[in-house]
Amino acid sequence: MFTRDELRTIPLFSSLADKELDHLASTSADIRLQAGEYAIREGEPRRAFYIVVEGGIEGTKFVDGVERVIGARGPGETFGEVPVILDTPSLANFRATTPARVMRIELKDFRALATAAPEIAASITTIAMERVEGLQELAAAPAHILAVIAPEYHAAGHDLREFLRRNSIEYDWTIPEDSVTTPTQRFPIVRLPDGTLLGEPSIRDLAVAIGLCVFPRTKTYDVAIVGGGPAGLAAAVYGASEGLSTIMIEQEAPGGQAGTSSRIENYLGFPFGISGDDLANRALQQATRLGAEIVVTRAVESLDVDERVLSFDGGDYVCAKTIVIATGVAWRRLNVPSLSALQGRGVFFGAAPGEERSIQGKDVYLVGGGNSAGQAAINFSSFARSVTLLVRGDSLASSMSDYLIKQLKTKANVRVETHAEVVDAIGNDHLEAITVVDNMTQKTTQRDASALFILIGADAETAWLPASIQRDVDGYVCTGADAMQGGHWPLERYPFILETSVPGIFAVGDVRAGSIKRVAASVGEGSMAIAFVHRYLGGG
Repeated sequence: MFTRDELRTIPLFSSLADKELDHLASTSADIRLQAGEYAIREGEPRRAFYIVVEGGIEGTKFVDGVERVIGARGPGETFGEVPVILDTPSLANFRATTPARVMRIELKDFRALATAAPEIAASITTIAMERVEGLQELAAAPAHILAVIAPEYHAAGHDLREFLRRNSIEYDWTIPEDSVTTPTQRFPIVRLPDGTLLGEPSIRDLAVAIGLCVFPRTKTYDVAIVGGGPAGLAAAVYGASEGLSTIMIEQEAPGGQAGTSSRIENYLGFPFGISGDDLANRALQQATRLGAEIVVTRAVESLDVDERVLSFDGGDYVCAKTIVIATGVAWRRLNVPSLSALQGRGVFFGAAPGEERSIQGKDVYLVGGGNSAGQAAINFSSFARSVTLLVRGDSLASSMSDYLIKQLKTKANVRVETHAEVVDAIGNDHLEAITVVDNMTQKTTQRDASALFILIGADAETAWLPASIQRDVDGYVCTGADAMQGGHWPLERYPFILETSVPGIFAVGDVRAGSIKRVAASVGEGSMAIAFVHRYLGGG
């Protein structure tokens, strides 16, 4: 708790009478922060006025998925005045750069102070206006944005753009005018914000160049999470928040298959839905802020269960006391060789929201009758000239949620064809047409098509796991009582609900046998896994 004498040393309060100082001392919070701890976070609705008493505080904002420093505060300086004066959520994060002591005056007490000391209210209002002007200048400053230079139908260029989008990195896409006559191998070219040019970079090269974490910082962790979908992100959030040294390894980009969904409309707490991108980005920021280490573009190639060692492609490895397998599933492929030849050049597995520019005003086709296909069709209907949903069965009712079926019926440029299967793709440089067969009449037709998105379900990719981790006939990881069936379980106690046939190794989300394939269920399992991790580490 503050004393009257301490408050009198703060310049803002130097003219206050003893009565006002005593009131402030008795009503204000005396907050002690360690370096890296946050006093307030961007978007937080709680409004309060803060004064730095000891140590240092920095203001930050998330720009292009990266937390950037926008200012600093020292002893006697203030923050939080903009939300208090303008009645807005916090416009920035404020965190300690050193051990710090901060005074927090709640809104009602601030109003009482402003009434008792109008000169202080005027001073704080002036400061708030200066802060707003500074933020406006920051927003108006010319942005030096990363640029991807690649022809429209260029598979590697598409992959780089998709990686940047899924990692919430803002970029421009420039289609070179001479890309038809210029040798394709020159592309893609990436221009970094500082003007540096990268010629034909790999995704990992690009990740390193833009400052993403590609190499683990240490070799030993309390918990290692393999996979960055909703289940893995939830495990990272809870692991880090509960004081465990936590690393999450993701082969592509955080969000998993859910991250490619244009809109998730049945996730609790979002009455108007939320895109998979947005949900994943929020979870990623949360996990990072809480201290989880996120490593991207690395595939885990093997697991030594005895030594608890995860080996990556490229030769790196980490050791972990516990491991959470959250690798999710991978889009299933159609057994049509011509589709693979045109992948990234008009043929896509999955349907990420970032494809809108490439299908603007064109005729596109989607294969699949599940929720992912329905969400993609609704999203693309706002950009494409026509969207045709090709469904192998006789209706959508058995595979798609009713709310999506009803929404599809309201879209004039969306058509659903049942008993339809793609059997060929035609095109040289890019997709030009597809061949569709009616599986009832066996009649085939060729359709002009600028893009084809395949969303026909997914399979677990668990071949990298050792035989000691029990899986079902489809490759999904068995947990709980099911994990005992293969005879690998070595302990007298039963496995925890999410524990595999190897004690201390857990499986969560879509990769787990018997899981409910819903985002909310995956998030729940990821958080539950950390509770079991604690029990295991505690000798349970």
